[in-house]
Amino acid sequence: MKNLNLETGLTLRPATMHDLEAVVKLVYDVCVDGGDTSIAYSIEELKEIWEDPNLILETDTWIVTTKEGRVVGYEEFYNADAHAYMVGDGYVHPDFMGKGIGTAMLQALNKRGKVEMERASPELRVYIRNGMGIGDSVAREMHEAEGYTPVRFSWQMAIELNEAPPKFTLPKGIELRPFNEEAHAQLIYEAHEEAFSINWGHAFIPFEEWKRRHIETSEYKPELWSVLWDGDEVAGYAVNHYKADAGYVSILGVRPAWRKGGLGLVLLNNSFSAFYNRGTKKITLAVDASSPTGATRLYKRAGMSIASEYVSYEKELRAGKEL
Repeated sequence: MKNLNLETGLTLRPATMHDLEAVVKLVYDVCVDGGDTSIAYSIEELKEIWEDPNLILETDTWIVTTKEGRVVGYEEFYNADAHAYMVGDGYVHPDFMGKGIGTAMLQALNKRGKVEMERASPELRVYIRNGMGIGDSVAREMHEAEGYTPVRFSWQMAIELNEAPPKFTLPKGIELRPFNEEAHAQLIYEAHEEAFSINWGHAFIPFEEWKRRHIETSEYKPELWSVLWDGDEVAGYAVNHYKADAGYVSILGVRPAWRKGGLGLVLLNNSFSAFYNRGTKKITLAVDASSPTGATRLYKRAGMSIASEYVSYEKELRAGKEL
């Protein structure tokens, strides 16, 4: 596939399953250069993304290769919600900057977004979002040149446990029970949709999609999940797994009616203990820097600190009603 922005000898084409390991290696190299390998893919993670029925390799991914066949660029497209909220994720090898790779892939992403928006309801605002390290001036300038603007910041936070986390006391009437997939999955999904409904960037997904992402995945570690109950009501929950040789708090949610009662700290400390008791001392998570529920204050109170910072850029393709 020819692209006028690419230097001679470089080729833009869709990814295939044969490119899986090469793309994982590329993303890891980019993350090493950026100083945060915790967000790199494992082969299993990327394979599951590429096998997602909502992503079609031939139309929703792009790689750039050298004439020798080396993969030096990767971009993916995803319809996050209603064909109106779309996301991209791109990587260019640090040794191949300044060769038009990022611009070529970003323009392919923009073109794909314009095709997808034809499926959105005509009254909806349509936009594409992309994230990058806050210090990646090259990527930021490239996005701004293509009509993107910065809209939100997020943090990767981490803690290194040198001793067992402190014991916690459950508030009166609250019970901590192990996760039971058959009995609890639907209830936790419903609690999640309620708890995160006001969060920036949250997109509603049906239960089967939520289950596919969090349960029917190689990352699934039910022994690391925990649920706080108030009688037969889910008050809060934590979804945890391992990522890049560290513990990862994937989701931590407290339903609105049970907030400001210390349940978030209980769930976080319980997550820390679950990892620590299995010999894992480093624990990370991602959080919206402007979290409306005060999550950043909770994580700092628990001893976590900012390991890296990211910025989300947005390109509006059509004005209209917010999702």
